[in-house]
Amino acid sequence: MEVAGGMRKASSHASMAGAAAGDPDDFDLTRLLNHRPRINVDRQRSFDDRSLAEHSISGTASRGGGAYMESYESMYSPGGGLRSLCGTPASSRLSFEPHPLVFEAWDALRRSLVCFRGQPLGTIAAVDHSSDEVLNYDQVFVRDFVPSALAFLMNGEPEIVKNFLLKTLLLQGWEKRIDRFKLGEGAMPASFKVLKDPKRGVEKLVADFGESAIGRVAPVDSGFWWIILLRAYTKSTGDLSLAESPECQKGIRLIMNQCLAEGFDTFPTLLCADGCCMIDRRMGVYGYPMEIQVLFFMALRCAVVMLKPDAAEGKETMERIATRLHALSYHMRSYFWLDFQQLNDVYRYKTEEYSHTAVNKFNVIPESIPDWVFDFMPSRGGYFVGNVSPARMDFRWFALGNFVAILASLATPEQSAAIMDLVEERWEDLIGEMPLKISFPAIEAHEWQIVTGCDPKNTRWSYHNGGSWPVLLWLLTAACIKTGRLKIARRAIELAEARLARDGWPEYYDGKLGRYVGKQARKLQTWSVAGYLVAKMMLEDPSHLGMISLEDDKAIKPVLQRSASWPA
Repeated sequence: MEVAGGMRKASSHASMAGAAAGDPDDFDLTRLLNHRPRINVDRQRSFDDRSLAEHSISGTASRGGGAYMESYESMYSPGGGLRSLCGTPASSRLSFEPHPLVFEAWDALRRSLVCFRGQPLGTIAAVDHSSDEVLNYDQVFVRDFVPSALAFLMNGEPEIVKNFLLKTLLLQGWEKRIDRFKLGEGAMPASFKVLKDPKRGVEKLVADFGESAIGRVAPVDSGFWWIILLRAYTKSTGDLSLAESPECQKGIRLIMNQCLAEGFDTFPTLLCADGCCMIDRRMGVYGYPMEIQVLFFMALRCAVVMLKPDAAEGKETMERIATRLHALSYHMRSYFWLDFQQLNDVYRYKTEEYSHTAVNKFNVIPESIPDWVFDFMPSRGGYFVGNVSPARMDFRWFALGNFVAILASLATPEQSAAIMDLVEERWEDLIGEMPLKISFPAIEAHEWQIVTGCDPKNTRWSYHNGGSWPVLLWLLTAACIKTGRLKIARRAIELAEARLARDGWPEYYDGKLGRYVGKQARKLQTWSVAGYLVAKMMLEDPSHLGMISLEDDKAIKPVLQRSASWPA
């Protein structure tokens, strides 16, 4: 089977029989697979250029219905090329000889492709099945596929991504139960696999919504990544028909409705269980994990520009999103942000304050500040802490959330610069010999026993507990391009190139400096391969950043001051 201009045949453990008769579960999504992209390059403004004020009812009433979506149809700048959101000029794709590792990486990525009824659908988590350990590495994980999808989009192969988006949307419509409890209608699967039905002789998809996951936790981030990837596809191809289709519009609304449902929360952040995101094991991230809040923020911003306001449901959802964005951006920028000055303020907090004028609003006990933070925090730099909830502040650094905060423009320009300053100042701690620490520092001894439940996989400086993950290289590179710190990205990529292929593209590395291949790391890990490719392609052509980065929205940019109840 030839795919996208000479793609090699995909090899996987899933059945790849020829195209069979349409499954009744496919309803009318199949019509979208053959729809040619509709590209509009006439407009002058990107849909991301609009402020949130333009999404309010009062802002739309005077504009007229037809003009409302005018900037949504201009995801390409005049001339047909993608703009770099950071103002960096795009370089020629043939401006220099590619690194030999790039060819090996593409070969590995294509070997991870899995097909469904003759069409490439996604990439399995790893193509190394040499271990006797039984793990679901032959599945297509939603979050894992994101860097692979970006690589295919940057390489001009969008059909793979389109197929993935449509099939995962189809799976969203399934009834989802864990034991006798029914999950929300908007929940997206953590993963799915292709199986051949021996009775019918056709292939079918089998999805996992958390009922097979370790700890039986549903993935909160899957729906956010799906929305972010849909926007990336639209931004890259100019194909508006997919995002504007009734099926995708409904899918976006279902995800938003599930997240925006009213309850007993007093914060705009989402309350989550441990293990609900990339850190999918018990690691003390329960409560209001920063990674989820940042992805939530980015998904809200992507959704509000893709939803169509001509329907009552879409307009109502957009209003709810705009309201939530204002509250969420203020909450995160004010209460999750930590720099030298704010650390000093927390250190001097008084406790047991009872009134609306309280300074220590979450009653954080200063004695709970771990000793390592005082040495880790440079005088120039800062980051979003891992979690903030009543009487609790998780001071750990989490890479994914901080870099996505930069890409989503949740971090202000000053905060974005401070995050990159921190990476430079604490290079040995956060980068070491193999980029990139997923979290810092590692928890150990008695704390490890309590927080992880003595998890043998998350021992100190391993896996999620301070392990080094090459897949995060693409996020670091994207953040570097947006903040103009290319030297950091180049240095990190050079470190990765020295070892990744030699070590067999492992999933993660162990040790304080990331010197050792992880004790349970699978080889030929697909997102390690894809993360490297995306990082290289973005450095070569920085305009690719546009598909995954959002510009600062003036409507949600707060004055860089704290409220009257915070210390000066």
